[in-house]
Amino acid sequence: MKRFWIGSGLVSALVATAFTLASCGGSSTPTEAPKSADAGAPPAGGPAATPDMDNGGTITGKVTFDGTPPKMATLDTSANPVCAKAHATSPLKAEEVVVNPNGTLKNVFVWVSAGLPDKTWQVPTTAVTIDQNGCQYKPHVIALMAGQNLEIKNSDPTNHNIHPQPTVNQDFNESQAPGTAPIDKTFPRQEIMIPVKCNVHNWMRSYISVVSHPFFAVTSDDGTYTIKGLPPGTYTIEIVHEKYGKQDQQVTVGAKESKTADFTVKG
Repeated sequence: MKRFWIGSGLVSALVATAFTLASCGGSSTPTEAPKSADAGAPPAGGPAATPDMDNGGTITGKVTFDGTPPKMATLDTSANPVCAKAHATSPLKAEEVVVNPNGTLKNVFVWVSAGLPDKTWQVPTTAVTIDQNGCQYKPHVIALMAGQNLEIKNSDPTNHNIHPQPTVNQDFNESQAPGTAPIDKTFPRQEIMIPVKCNVHNWMRSYISVVSHPFFAVTSDDGTYTIKGLPPGTYTIEIVHEKYGKQDQQVTVGAKESKTADFTVKG
């Protein structure tokens, strides 16, 4: 009986010690899952941030083209009767450089490349669309947030193919028959100016920029851009063009303040 009570006491002491160690963090089981490097997940302890459209700062500008606009090549679409017919009276031109009538440059991607607070930003629930229309990708340059839905359409009465070629995201290569439902895709990681090609029609080209925050734009038919809702701070505004590369400049903007950041690209 004496040995029994000594053993029981020892067991009780060991159990108590183990309980104490577990309560003080002695367990080897992690208490928190590793954080993902992908964008789009809300931070622990609070909702994802959104741009403050009422009190945030605004940066606007334009991208001017300096030089003689280059003549873009006429694309040969004769290999596909549908594409040839669509451009019988207006031949399809390459979109590598599109200079607007006012001397500005279209299809320039503009974004805040540095200076934002360390936050996770809410991903929009609306999709961004790229359409295979007139045997072209439209728009030629698109941008969306990491995790945002990309809707791929085929509006032409012929087969198409879409093949993005990212380096940090996973690529895909899918054909799309006429009249079929849109293809839905997402990119989980930030990556700027992903080239897109069509394996069926070699003249079809496009670019997709994926950003971890909502502060970006693409210049349009007047060469301008607008980025709204910025927290007060100093930011690096960067432009990226498929032929002319990158430029950047720093801009400081306060609450409810508007600043201008213009760029000039030499042809």
